[in-house]
Amino acid sequence: MKTTKKMANEGSRDQEPRGPLAGIRVLDMTRIMAGPYSTQTLADLGAEVIKIERPNVGDDTRYWGPPFLNDRNGNPTSESAYNLSVNRGKKSVTVDISTTQGRGIILSLAKLSDIFIENYKTGQLAKFGLGYDDLKAINPKLIYCSITGFGNTGPYKDRRGYDFALQAMGGLMSVTGERDGHPGAGPEKVGVAVADISAGMYAAIAVLSAVINRNASGVGQHIDISLLDSQITFMANQNMNYFVTGVAPKRLGNAHPNICPYQCFPTLDGYIVLTVGNDSQFVRFCSVVGREEWSSDARFSSNPARVTNRDILVPMIAELFLSMPTNEWLALLDKADVPCGPVNTIKDVFADEHVQARGMQVELKHPLSGTVPSVASPMNFSRTPIKYRDPAPLLGQHTDDVLTNLLRLSEEQIKSLKESSII
Repeated sequence: MKTTKKMANEGSRDQEPRGPLAGIRVLDMTRIMAGPYSTQTLADLGAEVIKIERPNVGDDTRYWGPPFLNDRNGNPTSESAYNLSVNRGKKSVTVDISTTQGRGIILSLAKLSDIFIENYKTGQLAKFGLGYDDLKAINPKLIYCSITGFGNTGPYKDRRGYDFALQAMGGLMSVTGERDGHPGAGPEKVGVAVADISAGMYAAIAVLSAVINRNASGVGQHIDISLLDSQITFMANQNMNYFVTGVAPKRLGNAHPNICPYQCFPTLDGYIVLTVGNDSQFVRFCSVVGREEWSSDARFSSNPARVTNRDILVPMIAELFLSMPTNEWLALLDKADVPCGPVNTIKDVFADEHVQARGMQVELKHPLSGTVPSVASPMNFSRTPIKYRDPAPLLGQHTDDVLTNLLRLSEEQIKSLKESSII
């Protein structure tokens, strides 16, 4: 597929400008999605991210497949697509933290790091002597971020938290899915791990805020990020709908609780999403589809009226959209500046000319497959552009390099650690 960006990691790295987080080192003791998503964001921004993994095992997501990346000969490797999606740009170092020497390696790395991010169960790292108080004692400037399902306090703090359950517990599934009484009614999860991803984003924002504070105060701090908290916050206007009315919002299928018409409609050959956000857009919509009388009808002339009378208006719009194919509707509505869009598959997304023009797919060199595609960050900087240097690392790919060049261990020391299965 054609892309507007060159091979992302070609050329001399020493001559390339570094990202806005150049000089920041992150010690990454996270697994699965939320933590790795957060640390990949920091890696994209130019931070050095050292990912600690279990020897011979690694992050659980290395085995979450198929699909797995194919090698140059088209044979499946052990690199899962899931793992590749959230570990770009990191260094993989394998360490058994249950051993005294393994703990010593982590302490040495923490002493040289700016940020430490972990997503173990609440209090679990403290049992290994790697809790916040342990690391603060050797590096008072360290920013230590814990990402857990339920946070470090509260009656649920010791529970394990996975995205699916947190989408349910945080209220998202109560407003996602078809309405009761309609075919296929029932709660639905979102098709991607939004509780994980939102927690990862909040973690990235939090640690960078703490970096700014540390630069002023000279000391670090502990950050407590919960998937449940993040999912609840993610509910945004739906939370306020409840606070204002005292009535819990319900599932509306593809409809919007506060705006109408703002939903998906079937067409002659597919689907279209109509997103009319204000009254002037509704006037233009009515005009271009030849239903001017709708915009002057008191039942539909304002958004509150349309929301109140959606059960009358929506069936009429639905019948109208069945008269033409999707592309014809898109062309007609776009020309009239009425917000709308197609329901794309992911294949459609990356074939879209605008997505290609924005360079949202990049190619990275990979030691097993030659190249591997990756999705670009949505953050674009004028002076310190993001450089996509490396794909997700192979398990333990950088162990020798980090221990030699950062911790200054000798070949004999590294050999002894390997023989003892500590690394």
